[in-house]
Amino acid sequence: MRRTKVWTALQAEGPLDDILVKGWVRTKRDSKGFSFLEINDGSCLHNLQAVVDHHLPGAQFMDTVHTGAAVSLRGSLTESPGKGQRWELKATEIELLGPADPQTYPLQKKRHSDEFLRTIPQIRARTNKYGALYRIRSELAWAIHSFFHQRSFFYIHSPIITGLDCEGAGELFRVTGLDLDRLPPRQERDEQDFFGQKAYLTVSGQLTAEVMACALGNVYTFGPTFRAENSNTPRHAAEFWMVEPEMAFADLEEDMDLAEELITFCIGHIRTECARDLELFARFVDKDLHHALDMVTAGPFVRLPYDQAISILEQAHSRKAFEYEPVDGADLQTEHERYLVETHFQRPVIVYNYPLAIKPFYMRVNDDGKTVAAMDVLLPRVGEIVGGSQREERLDQLAARMEDMGLDAREYSWYLDLRRYGTVPHSGFGLGFERLLMFITGVHNIRDVLPFPRTPKHLQF
Repeated sequence: MRRTKVWTALQAEGPLDDILVKGWVRTKRDSKGFSFLEINDGSCLHNLQAVVDHHLPGAQFMDTVHTGAAVSLRGSLTESPGKGQRWELKATEIELLGPADPQTYPLQKKRHSDEFLRTIPQIRARTNKYGALYRIRSELAWAIHSFFHQRSFFYIHSPIITGLDCEGAGELFRVTGLDLDRLPPRQERDEQDFFGQKAYLTVSGQLTAEVMACALGNVYTFGPTFRAENSNTPRHAAEFWMVEPEMAFADLEEDMDLAEELITFCIGHIRTECARDLELFARFVDKDLHHALDMVTAGPFVRLPYDQAISILEQAHSRKAFEYEPVDGADLQTEHERYLVETHFQRPVIVYNYPLAIKPFYMRVNDDGKTVAAMDVLLPRVGEIVGGSQREERLDQLAARMEDMGLDAREYSWYLDLRRYGTVPHSGFGLGFERLLMFITGVHNIRDVLPFPRTPKHLQF
């Protein structure tokens, strides 16, 4: 008999005579001659109540059915006399699929701290909060694919193993096939390694996405990226997911348009498709969640040149608004970004035309020779969520930038070929998937929106 999901049962338009439900026991309440079980199978936030007569086939095991146990129930879906629920399952058969020892099962009928739940990622998805969070994560990924599909972007898979550092920050994980206990002489290691050269886990799919954009037009890559940054902040992880579109024949203005449309689309999609799960976060995680989401979707984002942003921040700093002084020619601190969004404009802000000296080699140099056509999208609470630019399509300028930054042009010859053969203006950006998820749910720690977080000194599973 095919299983009926709890979500499907709860949405039934009328009673059902014979259905099969399988799930985990959230709570058990015994009465004389029967028990009430709250069953959840992960398909939705709410539980289905099952009424189990102690004389049913299989009911002899009811003494071993506790919170956390997996059960199979067959019966009829009937109207419930209890408050707050329309349907309940009148069981005709019960089977214990997997017991859970009540003395050691870590989830009890109480609220557990996020810190405690991080120690049991193998179990925490069974809680209301984390079950809702990971359903929203799944739907958000679907929303991203839907957004780009509607706009005729092609989904591409960029390499996870690479020989290059896209960002130039040097925070890379080394990949090797060598036996670390029996290393060859240092001068022979690269040659004897699997690829015959140094290899790393990618920090970005951008450069290879540019290759595909310069053939297919509009593309995007959406996958894991890695940073060997020894940072234990709530915003950083060693493995995270990035959404990276690239558009041929597009300038910085079109790049900003796309980023704004993507963010507002995703928020609207989650509010429509995950309303019940999202409401849990609005009630128990962030009371101002809907206000923050409204701020982003209510109107167009502010577009602010970098030099004007610095001027605003310097004036605010004169009133002692910040811990860190804003410095012209330097990147903005998170507190600066949040001030622009939450206090000064009270709207999302896109800062653009950053100083050339603080940005990577691939960004297009503006006519002033001092700035590049770069942009960052800033949202309330999280600060920067998107970083992008118009890419440098001029061969001589790109080669000069690479030389200034000490990059070996031979390693990037394939990248320079895009400028030698049919070069076109093109633009793209990277959006941090987990940071968007944090913003939409109000969750403050990236370790909680990643089912299996990888952070310094932490590698479970």
